[in-house]
Amino acid sequence: MIKIRPMGAADLQLGVRLTRQAGWNQTESDWLRFIDLQLEGCFVAEINGASVGTTTTCVFGPVAWVGMVLVEVNARRKGVATALVKHALSFLEKQEVKTIRLDATAAGLPVYEKLGFTLEYQLTRYEGIAPQTGVQPHVTKATMSMFAEIVAFDHRMTGTHRGNLLTRLFEESPQAVHVLCQAGQLEGFVTLRRGANAIQIGPCIATPRAGRALLSDALGRCAGQLVFIDIPRSNARALRVAEASGLRVQRYFVRMYRGDRVKDCVEAMWASSGPEKG
Repeated sequence: MIKIRPMGAADLQLGVRLTRQAGWNQTESDWLRFIDLQLEGCFVAEINGASVGTTTTCVFGPVAWVGMVLVEVNARRKGVATALVKHALSFLEKQEVKTIRLDATAAGLPVYEKLGFTLEYQLTRYEGIAPQTGVQPHVTKATMSMFAEIVAFDHRMTGTHRGNLLTRLFEESPQAVHVLCQAGQLEGFVTLRRGANAIQIGPCIATPRAGRALLSDALGRCAGQLVFIDIPRSNARALRVAEASGLRVQRYFVRMYRGDRVKDCVEAMWASSGPEKG
């Protein structure tokens, strides 16, 4: 029998172990952030008292995200993933959110379709050694004084109130967040964080004229190191930057939703924040 219970700090190593087993990029710091952002919304599956699976949720106002659906190799094909996602959905429905979103791998896609999720669009994960890039005009480090403007800009472009996530990322690594402003107007921002396998670049949310410079700036800061970037396939400009930088396709994700569709500007998404938070 599968039992679902809340995840706590004592389960961090479980999360890390399952992440490593799956070859994913998240670290212990990422897992701690998941729990801190939605303390009552992260869950562990048990079979006969053994912890065998995880999932996380994060509520951004009327929009929520499901991520980190991981199952121990020996416990797969026993309904664990389905039980976890159903439990997460039940939790989110009690929060009265209007939309639930997630990024599905090929393996997870059938599970989510059966639970009523609809395909939105595909993302491509690029990986490779970041090249040296030149100084990008108008790109500077973000300051706390401009953070409210960053959050408001992100909301306009993504249709999601992600202030809690962006604030946490800024608090963890303020030096990692760069912005591009022209004529006193914010045109976009980018951040990055170190993962278990590579540096994850994103989120990068920007106007068409700012995105190339911000993405190139992030790549330059990672020069000589392995990077991952998740880009919507419909953002042709961002795809060209990744390919011109010598990065190669690693895998694909499918963004899915249940409930009301979010009116986001996919062309402004030059890099997703990752499959766990979109």
